[in-house]
Amino acid sequence: MAKARPVRGATVNRESTRFSLPERLADGDWLDALEDVDGALPPLRTSVTVEAPRTIITRNQSPDIGFDRSINPYRGCEHGCIYCFARPTHAYHDLSPGLDFESRLFAKPTAPELLRAELMKPGYACRPIAFGTNTDPYQPIEAEWRITRGCIEVLAETDHPLTITTKSDRVVRDIDLLAPMAAKGLAAVALSVTSLDAKVARTVEPRAPHPERRLTAVRRLADAGIPTIVSIAPVIPAITDHEIEHIVERAAESGARTINYLPVRLPFEVAPLFRAWLDAHFPDRAGKVMAIINSIRDGRDNDPNFFTRMRGSGPWAELLRTRFQIAMKKHGLNRERLSVRTDLFHAPRGPQGELF
Repeated sequence: MAKARPVRGATVNRESTRFSLPERLADGDWLDALEDVDGALPPLRTSVTVEAPRTIITRNQSPDIGFDRSINPYRGCEHGCIYCFARPTHAYHDLSPGLDFESRLFAKPTAPELLRAELMKPGYACRPIAFGTNTDPYQPIEAEWRITRGCIEVLAETDHPLTITTKSDRVVRDIDLLAPMAAKGLAAVALSVTSLDAKVARTVEPRAPHPERRLTAVRRLADAGIPTIVSIAPVIPAITDHEIEHIVERAAESGARTINYLPVRLPFEVAPLFRAWLDAHFPDRAGKVMAIINSIRDGRDNDPNFFTRMRGSGPWAELLRTRFQIAMKKHGLNRERLSVRTDLFHAPRGPQGELF
C-alpha cells in the first residue's frame, strides 16, 4: 500500500509511459524520495519555473464545453487534488502527473502582455475567456506572482468578458476588478465545493482552502454583485456523493445563483493515481468506489466521449442526476442561465496611444 505524504494529494510519483519516456531515477532532491529513520516522509518542496509561451489564449472546439478559449497562467497545481484531470499534462514535460504535478510548477509572468498583444490583433473576435479550465488560477503561488490579476486588469481595461473557476477564496482579492466588470455583465465566478467535511476535503484536496472559506467567498462575491456559481466537481461515489443535497442547500444560503456537478473523471494517468490514493486513504471501500465509477463510465475507468464524459451513464448516474435536480429546485437555484456579454469589447491601446 502506498504511503500518503503529508499535505500532498498523490501517493506516488511515477513517470508517464504514455510517450515512451525512459524510466530513470530522480536526481537533485533525491533524498526526498527516502524515508527518515522514524519512517516518516520528509516535506516535499515546491519549485516554480518561469515559462515563456509565445501565446496565452488556448482555443478548443469541444461541443460539450461552454467556452471556446481559455487562459491558464500556471501549469501544475499546488492544491494537489487527487482527481484533477489536468494531471496528465505534466507528462508532456517529462514530469510525473503525481507529486511532480503538485510540487514542480510553471508560471507564465508574461501572460498579461501576451494577452494585450492578442487582443490588439486585427480581426480579433471577442468571446468569453475562461480561467481555471485546466489548473487553478488562484492556487497559492498567485499570491506572489499575481499573473491572474494582471490578466484580469487587461480584460477590465478592454471590457472583455471572462469567467473564472476556482476552489480558492483568494479570488475575493480581485473583487475590486470583478465587481465593476460584473456590473456591466462581463464577469461570473464559479467556486468548486467537493465536500463540506473538513477531513475529507483535506484528504482529497490537501492544499485547497477549507470548504467554509470557499462558501464565505461565494457570499462575498454575491454581495459584491458578481454572479456566482457553486460547482460540485467532482462527485466521488461512496465518498462525497451523500453530501450533494447539503452542498446545494449551503450554496443557496451563501448567495449562489446557479449550481452544477460533475461525476469524477479519471483520464490517462489519473486512474492509477486515484486507485493508489484510495488504497492509502479508503482501503475499506476502494473496490466499491471503483465499481461505481466503472458502472457510470461504460465499464471503464474513464469515458472520453463528448457529453457522456460530463454526466456519466447508467442507473447510478441517473440517480445522481435526479437527486441533484430535486435539490436544485427545492432551493431555487438555476432559475436563470448565467451569461456574459461580448458587445462592449474594445481593443487595448498600443504603446503610441498611451503617450497621448
